[in-house]
Amino acid sequence: TLVCCVWCSINRCSGYSINRVKMALTLVTYPGNFRAFKALIAAEYAGVEIAVKDVDAKAAAKLSPTGKVPVLETPQGTIFESNAIARYVARLRSDADLYGRTFYESAVVDSWIDFCAHELELPCTLWVYPIIGYMPFSGPAYGKAKAHVSQALKTLDAHLLDKTYMVGEAMTLADITIASALVYPAKLAMDPKFRAQFPNVFRWFDLCVHQPQFVAVIGDVALAESEMKPDGASSAPQGGKKEAKKEKAPKKEKAKKEKAQAPPPAAAPKKVEHPLKILDKKSPSPLNGDEWKRTYKNNPPEVWKKKLWEMFDPKGWALWVCRFKYNHENEKQFMCANAIGGFVQRSDAMRKWAFGTMFVTGSEACLPIEISGCWLMRGDTVENLTEANDDALCYTWTKIDHTSAAGRALVEEYWTADVDGFLEGKLVTDGKLFL
Repeated sequence: TLVCCVWCSINRCSGYSINRVKMALTLVTYPGNFRAFKALIAAEYAGVEIAVKDVDAKAAAKLSPTGKVPVLETPQGTIFESNAIARYVARLRSDADLYGRTFYESAVVDSWIDFCAHELELPCTLWVYPIIGYMPFSGPAYGKAKAHVSQALKTLDAHLLDKTYMVGEAMTLADITIASALVYPAKLAMDPKFRAQFPNVFRWFDLCVHQPQFVAVIGDVALAESEMKPDGASSAPQGGKKEAKKEKAPKKEKAKKEKAQAPPPAAAPKKVEHPLKILDKKSPSPLNGDEWKRTYKNNPPEVWKKKLWEMFDPKGWALWVCRFKYNHENEKQFMCANAIGGFVQRSDAMRKWAFGTMFVTGSEACLPIEISGCWLMRGDTVENLTEANDDALCYTWTKIDHTSAAGRALVEEYWTADVDGFLEGKLVTDGKLFL
């Protein structure tokens, strides 16, 4: 069902304005800290600018009550604990839906974040830290940690059996948090044999880490071809005292070697700016996409229709209608519904610069079954969308003349249509909103 779920976001509950996304935020951490990844990736999805400042352990001790990083410096003060920071960033932009689209989904997101903190992050660190020299090797603790990780992944694998994302039909902070915790274990310790036990987890993990928002923070994730072993693991599987002493000498050298392999949060791909981000800098548009989305969400059609044409900037934005090239091959309504859901999900890299609706009209009992949509996009081409989402190549894209009454009427019809209503004279059987 095409429903624009509006729930009490941070800017409403606490008097925060969406303009606060532009306030000065600095994340203080040490290079390569996986606990910083989740806030930085959430910021990429939400379009929040965060500066990163690297510090050593001695400097970090002065920044928070716990003496640990990451710490987020805001105009109001500092926020400590990585999950609190990630939640804060996610809530800065409610329209990014990183906390789900309903109160229920937001609670489920929190459930999985808590699960990650208690069932995954701790055993993952006990498994990986001895490998990179952050802590001494102890055979019993090391083996117990691996077993605990396996049990947690078994839970995740069962949950992801029939799901693309952890919660709902789009990326949320639950996905970001869990995937961030798995980056280093997947790169250093989880060999193909281990990963094969959890096919659903690593199918999902592969989807996550290849999203541009992840790549911008963590770079490319090369999965382990074999399990790296900590010093002393082969000679002291039980972690005896003598073996623990032997490993002290090479520990620093091992740590330096592995730290060099761990990429810092500010990865090289970050330097390559999205072409539309460059366009925003070179040719700013009076039409702010976020402002338009809030106008659409928070007003009845008679209000947003008037505002749309007052706000529309034909020099900086374009309106498009898209129609699936292979509508004549559609046989099952549910398959078409899945197709538009996937289309919206795979267009996520365009969220800051696009808005649109996708619909399925018709059913097995009311042929033909057709897929079409109507989009507002930054720039005067659909190439940025096709770069982000290959599925867009399966559609014909026709620019809408915003100056004609027919063109405006078509846009308004698409953006007011809903399931069980009619669109271009055809019964709507499913729809998705890209907001």
